[in-house]
Formats: sequence, structure tokens, C-alpha cells
Amino acid sequence: MLIDTHCHLDPNYFPEGEDAVLERAREAGVEAFVVIGVGEDLGPARFAAGLAARRPDVWASVGLHPHDARVLDGPMEDELERLAREPRVRAVGEIGLDYHYMHSPRETQKEVFRRMIALARRVQKPIVVHTREAAEDTITVLEEEGAREVGGIIHCFSEDRPFAERALALGFDLSFSGIVTFKNARAIHEVAAWAPPDRILVETDSPYLAPIPLRGKRCEPAYVVHTARRVAELRGESFDVLAARTTENARRRFGLA
Repeated sequence: MLIDTHCHLDPNYFPEGEDAVLERAREAGVEAFVVIGVGEDLGPARFAAGLAARRPDVWASVGLHPHDARVLDGPMEDELERLAREPRVRAVGEIGLDYHYMHSPRETQKEVFRRMIALARRVQKPIVVHTREAAEDTITVLEEEGAREVGGIIHCFSEDRPFAERALALGFDLSFSGIVTFKNARAIHEVAAWAPPDRILVETDSPYLAPIPLRGKRCEPAYVVHTARRVAELRGESFDVLAARTTENARRRFGLA
């Protein structure tokens, strides 16, 4: 059995509703889900927290994606903290830095990233980090803001081994998405093969980044099986060993019963 440690199930992504999506995942061998609630408003965070409260196989993480950093104000931050304190919300995120699209200014992203780390430290829950084309600044902010106190996950890992080593030293785990199945993702292949066995997770980041052989389709939690198979292959392990290990790691990191 597997745990999808990062999926977006908002109704705008899955208009047919989450029940059918999660049932397909369970049939594929996925036993639990961490649903991420981020967006330009609080709707996705409230949805994720509410879904986790209704379903025993779902937990949630809430935060503010770096794309949307420009919208953060005091009331929104207060509500995110209230949601983050709910018992089935197990992390703060995804938060971080994204210098590819620059939907929010770079300095605004860094300021909001710092504020979200501070929020995570107040509620004493791990953080889920998004980083794209911002590796050095991401590590610097994590170090300066004391993120080691709560630890967390580098989600959808897409950096190189030197970055991975620094993240691991800060107490972060590495979560691999469908990108690890792409033929040209050599740096990610290297990290997946090398990473310490007790520090790896798997995810879909649905509805994005469907793995091979489903690339181009809308991704969903059932597809995490393909990612896990590829990580196992890269590590020279059986699928069952990899599945058991990543499930144990996810349960430990998120404090899942």
C-alpha cells in the first residue's frame, strides 16, 4: 500500500467529486492521502481541511503557494493559522519560492515564505516546500528562519544532489513525483537512487505531472503507483519494499495514525 503525500483535489480540478477519484486510488493500492489546500483565496485550504475532517483516509496541509504570495494579508494569515491548528491538518504548505513564472514579486515571495515558516513554528507542524529555480534562496530562508525546528518535505523534488544534501541536513525529507519517471530527469534519478531510505516519499502533485506512461493526462492519486515503481527500479529494490518504506516514512513525517 502507498500514501500519496501531495495531491490537489479541489473541485475545479475534479468536478466529478473527490469520492470517485479516491476510490480509483484505493483500487490501485493507495491507502491514504495528504491533500494540499493552497490558492488565491482560502477556498482550497478550507476544502482540504474539511475533506480531512470527513474522511479517515485523508489528512491535509494548508498554506500559500509562492505564486499567490502577493495576496497575503493579516486576516488570511490568521485564518490559515486557525486551519493549521486543526487536528487533521498535519502540515503547513505548500509554501516556498518559484522564480520561473514570477506571478508574485521575488521579495514578496521571500517575505511570505518567512511568515509561513513562522506560522509553522507557532503551530509546531512540518512544512511542505515548493521550490523552482530558487534553490539557493530556498535553503537560505529555511536556514535563517529556523525551519529545522519543525522539518518537513521538499515536495516534487526536482533539484540536484548538493541541494538534497543540504535539505536533508536541515531535517527535510525528499518527495518524488511523476517527474522521476521522465527519461531526461537524470539529476532526479541520481538523487532518488542515492537518498537515505528513511527520508524518501512519493506523491502525485495531482492534477499535475502525470507519470509515464500516462504523461499528458490529468494526474490523479492512483498514478502514484507508477512513480513508486520507478523509484524502486532506480534504487534496485522491489516495489513492495519501496512501498512499505515510503508509507512508513510518510506516517512518521506527518504523524499519521
